[in-house]
Amino acid sequence: MRVAVFEAEQWEQQACLRLQPEFRVVCTREPLTAQTVAANSDAEIVSPFVNSKLDAAVLARLPDLRLIATRSTGYDHIDLAYCRDHGITVCNVPDYGDVTVAEHVFALLLAISRHLVEATERTRRGNFSQAGLRGFDLHGKTIGVIGTGRIGRRVIEIANGFGMRVQAFDAHPDADLARRLGFRYCDLDEVLAAADVLTLHIPATARTTHLLSDREFGLMKPAAVLVNTARGNIVDVPSLVRALAEGKIGAAGLDVLPQEPVLREEAQIFRTESGPEGYDFKALVANHVLLRFPNVIVTPHNGYNTDDAVSRIIETTLGNIEAFARGDRRNAVSAA
Repeated sequence: MRVAVFEAEQWEQQACLRLQPEFRVVCTREPLTAQTVAANSDAEIVSPFVNSKLDAAVLARLPDLRLIATRSTGYDHIDLAYCRDHGITVCNVPDYGDVTVAEHVFALLLAISRHLVEATERTRRGNFSQAGLRGFDLHGKTIGVIGTGRIGRRVIEIANGFGMRVQAFDAHPDADLARRLGFRYCDLDEVLAAADVLTLHIPATARTTHLLSDREFGLMKPAAVLVNTARGNIVDVPSLVRALAEGKIGAAGLDVLPQEPVLREEAQIFRTESGPEGYDFKALVANHVLLRFPNVIVTPHNGYNTDDAVSRIIETTLGNIEAFARGDRRNAVSAA
């Protein structure tokens, strides 16, 4: 089988050598897009990361494709309906980063609560003034956790260690988990109103797109902190900008933004065959405004990025590919 691995760093390319000689492996640092698909049109297996865009137009140019082994937990960059209709199995890496991302939530939160970015920049300039750097304790504060899957429950465990009160919302509450970890499930509006910190741990779906918009921000405390390490489209960014500018919430720590690939290289807007259609320019402008708010910290979708987690990603992905060759649909989110 021919395997094409996209967005592969050098160490990942070395790890993929273990697939040989059973598989013919080609690795590239480029994402899989309409511009890069032609060079790998005969691939039977592709392994993308989150910056690849596997929509119907791209997938149609891979006629021999049988497996997509994405090196991520999320798979909203893949057209699952097309895959089901064309007998393509999709596998993911379901649990590589639950601890890793949960720890990043608190890295963002502590950076906000103790003004770490400003404090560090100030002292590097030789200024040791504490003016404007007074923070707040996490102990005793209420954290609202939206989504209590693998990452959400790790966040709750860490929050318990800080002595925070936990309220959670989930479409499918787990009563045993709530008893074991000592938290309470509430409806979404109640969580929004009670939270001193709100953290998001749900997938990107049609139902969760813009889950937080003007109405929801209007329910939150004026000093509340939003942390999003899930998916950018869960938050309506123009609404977030308004909420911050009008003092409806206090701060935000974001590891994800909508249209991240375009933010990385905005010239992509002008490289599409159809011109600038398909891009939400209002959201793009809002993203740029967010980057300039002093009470907002943005990291570059880096929550997963530790040595431990990326090692788990590649090992699980290679295992998924090897299992598929044996007829085992391991970690399949859509099976042919």
